[in-house]
Amino acid sequence: MKKLIAGNWKTNGSVDDARALVADIINKLEPDEAVLESCDILVCPPFLHIPAVRHATHGYVAVQFGAQDCSAYESGAYTGDVSAAMLKDSSCSYVILGHSERRQYHGETNAVVQQKAERALESDLIPIICVGETEEEREQGKAEEVVIAQLQHSLPPLNDFHQIVIAYEPVWAIGTGKTASAEDARHMHTLIRGELAKHTKNAEKVRILYGGSMKPDNAAELLATENVDGGLIGGASLKADQFLAIARAA
Repeated sequence: MKKLIAGNWKTNGSVDDARALVADIINKLEPDEAVLESCDILVCPPFLHIPAVRHATHGYVAVQFGAQDCSAYESGAYTGDVSAAMLKDSSCSYVILGHSERRQYHGETNAVVQQKAERALESDLIPIICVGETEEEREQGKAEEVVIAQLQHSLPPLNDFHQIVIAYEPVWAIGTGKTASAEDARHMHTLIRGELAKHTKNAEKVRILYGGSMKPDNAAELLATENVDGGLIGGASLKADQFLAIARAA
């Protein structure tokens, strides 16, 4: 199974910045056959920049793109929402759901994340469902309990196997410079794999990404860890050299 190296650009940059960044990634990635053989590369720009990224990646299938969120509703009178079907129509392949910043700043519950994941699957998008504990929850010894509960209530129904991705993102390590140790990541990813086995017969096929200040200098150790199938990259994905250095670490 190839590693998935996914860049979450969050709310950053202009349309010109998006064009330049994806062009830089493509130009530096194109001659690097080793990376292409071992990794799938994904970028998730802001909604408004998706057309520019689509244009820049046209004809170059090695870089896929997706969105950072989608509506919980199929269509209708939901001002400001962007539906999963609209994202698919814009040629997106993936959508990030339940990111801790969505949960924290927009009050998204597990039930909302689950509903969005169902809409994504209905539109043939691959949902990247995010789970993770806060620093306070970890200090209280509740990390495992929180992550399992998020999984149980955020996953859409999986009768057999759907192509989904899980991203474990310890909230205390996002944008803080702190990073979970390789052992912390191994433990939590193994826990997630075990929980997935209760929901699908093919849990071993589900990629579990680590997201939490993954950088070029710690990527090799994290990506070599058991059950770590890639990374959900924030700040480092905004610089092509750093983003691709993480991919090469795989």
